[in-house]
Amino acid sequence: MRMSWLVCVFLGTLAWGQAGQSAPPTQAPSQPAPADTSASVPADAPVLTITGVCAEKPAGAADCKTIITKAEFEKLANALAPNASPQQKKQLASVLPRLMAMANQAKERGMDQTEQYAQTLEYVKMQVLSNQLQRKLQDEAADISDADIEKYYKDNPVAFEQFNLDRIFVPRTKQVEAEATEDDDKDAKLTAEQKKAKEDAEKAKAQKNEEAMTKLADSLRARAAAGEDIAKLQKEAFDAGGMKIEAPTVNLPSVRRNGLPQPHAGVFDLKPGEVSQVISDAGGHYIYKMNGKSTMPLDQAKNEIRGKIQNDRMREKMDKLNGSFSSVSNEAYFGPGGTGPMPPPRMPRPRLGTPAAGQPQNAPAAQPSAGQTPAPKKD
Repeated sequence: MRMSWLVCVFLGTLAWGQAGQSAPPTQAPSQPAPADTSASVPADAPVLTITGVCAEKPAGAADCKTIITKAEFEKLANALAPNASPQQKKQLASVLPRLMAMANQAKERGMDQTEQYAQTLEYVKMQVLSNQLQRKLQDEAADISDADIEKYYKDNPVAFEQFNLDRIFVPRTKQVEAEATEDDDKDAKLTAEQKKAKEDAEKAKAQKNEEAMTKLADSLRARAAAGEDIAKLQKEAFDAGGMKIEAPTVNLPSVRRNGLPQPHAGVFDLKPGEVSQVISDAGGHYIYKMNGKSTMPLDQAKNEIRGKIQNDRMREKMDKLNGSFSSVSNEAYFGPGGTGPMPPPRMPRPRLGTPAAGQPQNAPAAQPSAGQTPAPKKD
């Protein structure tokens, strides 16, 4: 098979390569991937034979056939999606014959000689070059030495602090059972004045429940500071709140500084044995006790640091590139606002710890660092 054939179908399979990079196919957990035996196939062995499609003879000729060797196929697959998985290669092999047949017929119709084809080809060339440049920049950003990692670790000691905390969560209000009614239309029969009186009564009851839980949180905080068992206090908080689920694990063994919501960050300044003030938000009330602080060892932080450095370098490269040009669009043609800002490139986002969002009324889950097993509940 002539390699020019691969060039002919390259643009048609470009979308496959991009999709393969952004969302690689996965197999169902119950169906383990078969063993990969592709390495045992010689480079010059045919891996795909397509009858009815060829470059030298008319389509449909009896002996019209295209044979693609392993070396030729892998050259195309790797150009579209570097390090393509066996499943991705299998998908490419399934779509390639149809794309080649359609490309062949389009050429017979002279569609490769049209102005539309030429303009589209120029645009796709820019896309290909842009993708290759971004891939090259990613490779450069990923060239990180052990010295780079050690320097980042030493320059950012706070980022790798780990805190062992106990946490009590007090629901913001009591959970009440829905009251059964004999008549679903009962409220509809109330007068406007009666409805308002009922709403006012419900609001007053809810306010009273919230105040009771706030008072309870203050009491639990004082008892925690006096040394009472945190797990026992947590259970008491849930019982008082009418929570029907099991109380959460109170111990957070390895919390990073960005592992709690920002309003809770002050707990990291506590000394061992100290208990925080009650921290309240829309989700409820929180009380923390500091048990101790440690530092993540360098060998455990290496992958995280590598990802952070790579991400920072890539962002710096793209910022420099985007700052190297400017454009002005004609609003009379494009409409108000012109063409708008260029969307940022898609880049990996390494996770440094586990940032938490605002907490709901539901009990918060423990948030140990990745790769660590949550500590068992205290008895």
